Amino acid sequence: MEYLKQKLPETTGPEFFEFLKGLTAKDLKVYAISEGSVVFPRTPLMRVEGPLPVVQLVETTFLTLVNYASLVATNAARYRIAAGNNIKLFEFGLRRAQGPDGGLSASKYAYMGGFDATSNVLAGKLYNIPVSGTHAHAYVTSFSSLSDLSVRKIKKADDHTIEVDLVDRALEYRTQVAELLHILLEESNDGELAAFVSFAIAFPQGFIALIDTYDVLRSGLLNFCAVALALVEVGYQAKGIRIDSGDLAYLSVRARETFHKIAELYKLPWFANMSIIASNDINEETIISLHEQGHKIDCFGIGTHLVTCQRQPALGCVYKMVEVNGNPRIKLSQDVEKITMPGKKEIYRLYGTDGYALIDLLQRSCEPPPKVGTKVLCRHPFQESKRAYVSPAKVESLYNIYWKDGKICHPQPSLAEVRDHVQKSLTTLRQDIKRNLNPTPYKVSVSDELYSFIHELWLQNAPIGELF
Repeated sequence: MEYLKQKLPETTGPEFFEFLKGLTAKDLKVYAISEGSVVFPRTPLMRVEGPLPVVQLVETTFLTLVNYASLVATNAARYRIAAGNNIKLFEFGLRRAQGPDGGLSASKYAYMGGFDATSNVLAGKLYNIPVSGTHAHAYVTSFSSLSDLSVRKIKKADDHTIEVDLVDRALEYRTQVAELLHILLEESNDGELAAFVSFAIAFPQGFIALIDTYDVLRSGLLNFCAVALALVEVGYQAKGIRIDSGDLAYLSVRARETFHKIAELYKLPWFANMSIIASNDINEETIISLHEQGHKIDCFGIGTHLVTCQRQPALGCVYKMVEVNGNPRIKLSQDVEKITMPGKKEIYRLYGTDGYALIDLLQRSCEPPPKVGTKVLCRHPFQESKRAYVSPAKVESLYNIYWKDGKICHPQPSLAEVRDHVQKSLTTLRQDIKRNLNPTPYKVSVSDELYSFIHELWLQNAPIGELF
C-alpha cells in the first residue's frame, strides 16, 4: 500500500486504499473450458463474473497465465501430430526460453501438449515430468586423449567385486567395428572415445552419446559402438546416440544400418533397436521433411522453435467486458474480427454420428441448450449467408465452474491427466482440421437468437454517418 501511495496521484483519497485492503476474490465466479481441451478462435476460454473492480483487476493475471501456457501447449501438440505417436519428443528449450520462469512454464506445458520428457531437471522435480538428456559437445571436447581419463575401470553389473578396463575393451572393439564398417582407425578421435568411456562409466545404465562433435560416420558412430560393445561385457546395454548437426535423415539411416550390422555380427538383437535422437533447430516442417526422406530417427530433441514458438511468438487472447449489471456491452471496430460478442453466453460442442466434433455453438445463457437429434441453426457471427442446420449426435457443454464463494469448486486434475485429455481431445477432430498444410477451418458459430442479439446491439451502438 505504501508503494501505491507513492505512485498514485496525491488527490487519491484514503478511502481508495482502504477499499484495496479489503479486496478479496470471494465474490468472483470463474467458468472455464477444461484444461487441455482443444479450442478455436472466437471460443471464449473463460467467463468471469463478479464486482467490476475485482473482475478488471484480475485481467492481466488471467491473460498472462493463459496466453503463454496455451501457446506452448498448442505448439507441443502440433509437434506431436507432426511426429506421430511412435516417436518420442524431448523438450530441450531451457537455454532458449524467455528467462528461467519462461523455461519452467515451457517445460510444463510442452509436456502437457504431448512431449515425453524434459532436459529441465527443476521442471522434472516440481511437476513430476520425466527427465532425459545427453551430454554436451563441451563434454567431448574437454578430452584430448585417452590419457585424460582418471578412471578406466568399471564394475560388472552382476558382480561389483570384478572390475574391467573399459578402455582396453573399447579399443579392441573399435578395431573390429572399423574393419566391419571399412573405416580407417586413424580418422577416429581418441579424445571423443575417452569422453564416451568416461560417460559410460558414470552412467552405464543410461549411456547415450552425442556423436557429431567431429565426424558422425568416421569417428562418433565408431567410438560409440566400441564403447557400447564393451559395456555388454560388463552387463550393461547402451541406450543410443544423439545427432545434432548434418543431414539428419541420411545420418540416421547410416547409423541404423550400422546398428543392424553389429546386432547380427555379435548376436545382440537389442543393438539394432537402440535410440537415435535428432536435434539441431528442429521445427514442424523439419519433421515432416524427415518423414518424407525416410529417416530412422525415433526421438526428436526440440528446443528453440518449441519454447519461443517462432512460428507464432505470441497468442492474442483478449479479456473483454460483455455485460454490466445485466446490460450487454459490445466493442465495435472497423476490423470485424475485433468486434466482441455481447452478453452472458454458454458454449457447446456438437458432434456428428462419426464421433468427430462438427462445430462449436455459442448461445445466450437464457437460451435452452441444444439437444441430441434436434435440428439447430448455427450461424457465422458476422456473415449473414454463412449458416447451416446441425442435428447433433452428441452435445457437450464446455464450461465448468471452477471458482465460487472464494473456493475451488471443481476437481483439479494432475498434469499427467491433463496431458491425456489433450490427446483424447485431439482425437475428436478430423484429420483435415489438424493437417499442417491448408487445414480445414473449424467452425465456431452462434445461435440464431445470439446472432440477432449481436446485430441489434451493433446497430444501436454504431454511429450513423453523414455525407456532405
